[in-house]
Order: sequence, then structure tokens, then C-alpha cells
Amino acid sequence: LVMLHGCHQDARGFAASTRMNLIAARERFLVLYPEQPRLAHAQACWHWFDTASGRAQAEMAWVLKAIDQAAVLYAADRERTAVAGLSAGASMAALLATAHPQRFKAVVMHSGVPPGLAHSTATALSAMRGRRTGVPLKAAQGWPPLLVIQGDGDAVVAARNGEMAAQRWAQALGAEAQAPQTQQRGKRLPMTVTHYRRGTQLAATLVMVEGMGHVWSGGAARQRFGDARGPDASRLAWRFVAQQFQQAGD
Repeated sequence: LVMLHGCHQDARGFAASTRMNLIAARERFLVLYPEQPRLAHAQACWHWFDTASGRAQAEMAWVLKAIDQAAVLYAADRERTAVAGLSAGASMAALLATAHPQRFKAVVMHSGVPPGLAHSTATALSAMRGRRTGVPLKAAQGWPPLLVIQGDGDAVVAARNGEMAAQRWAQALGAEAQAPQTQQRGKRLPMTVTHYRRGTQLAATLVMVEGMGHVWSGGAARQRFGDARGPDASRLAWRFVAQQFQQAGD
């Protein structure tokens, strides 16, 4: 599972916030945390939006090389690779999955912007505010299923982006929305879950968390980008990814 951090984060902070390593130790999977150098971006953001200049493509190539290196060093199963991210990392994760769908079995976007809505810094800011729609996505064969997790109180990346990400992904794959379901576990914030399917095939799932801001849902409270009140996004992400891995092996 490749985990891409957001702006103002590094790999260590992202791991601490998500606590994904605890799940990995229990479920026995590898986690890779590529880190954006501060020399590449002062706030450590991935250039998911900078497709016109080619910087986004260059960073995607770098992440793919990191995945290949990890696969060699740790004998990872190349047929069971997924990518997830928060904020800028989520936007980069989705871009990676659309550009290289054959490399991933699942993609998880947490508080990100869907592909195709920005190509520069100015358009990225507009997209983050939910002011851009872009042209419909054209799916290549083999796009992996998408899980979107989004807080409806996000003041950095408008909640509309989460809805658009799931809808645009589903439309590209010819899938339709099923009836949304509201769920709540204990005292955690409630979430509304919507699945998009084409027949029995899952294309996308949208998890909208009520009252949550621009943070990793269920993340460590002591971390800047974690909110322990939310549903456990790390568990949700791994459950989603594991289902796709299982199907890949059937």
C-alpha cells in the first residue's frame, strides 16, 4: 500500500497520523511512504496539478520507481499494489491510478481533487474550492476501484470535490449510484456511504463524513492532520484495498 502525504506533512508524520503501520503489522502487508522533498516544494506538496509543465508526470515516474525498488528489496507482490493519499497526496494518488491503471488494484482519495480539474497553480486553487468541473473523464481499460473519503466541513478542499471524484470515476466506468446509507460507529462522527456499481462490479465508493474538516478521519488527535472523532479511515482504506487484492487473486 503506497501512502502519499499531504502538504505540510512528511512521511513520518503521515505514518503517525494514520497509524497505518499498526494495521500493516497485524494484517501483514507492506506500506511505502514516498516523501516530497522540501526542495521540490516549500510546503512539501505534490505537484498533482502541474500537468502542463510535466512536473506532475515527473513526480509520478519517481513514485513508480520507488514502488519498483521496494518490490525488489522486500519481495512485494507487484500484482497487489494500491495507492492512497491525503489532500495533495490524494490528488496525486488518483492521477497515478488514471495514468498507470495497470499498476494499481485500488486507489483511495482522502480529501483530494479529482483528476483533470487543474493544470496550474491558479486552476488548482480554484479546483480545491470546488469551482471547476472539467471535461468528463475517459477511462482506460482496467481502471482500479476508487474509495473517496471526504469531510463535509472541509474548508481547504471543498466537499464537492469528493462527490465529483466518485461521480466522475463512476461515469467513466459506466457505473450508477446505489442508495446512500448513513452509518455511525459508537461515538464517532456519522458517515454517508454511497456505492457506484456497474452490475455487480464496484467502480467507486464515496464516504462523506459529517462535520469533519481537512484531516485524516480517525487519525491520531495529537497530529496536526488527524481527527480521532471521525470514522477510522485507515481501517476503511485497508478493508477496501484488501477486497480488491482478494479479487485479484481469485
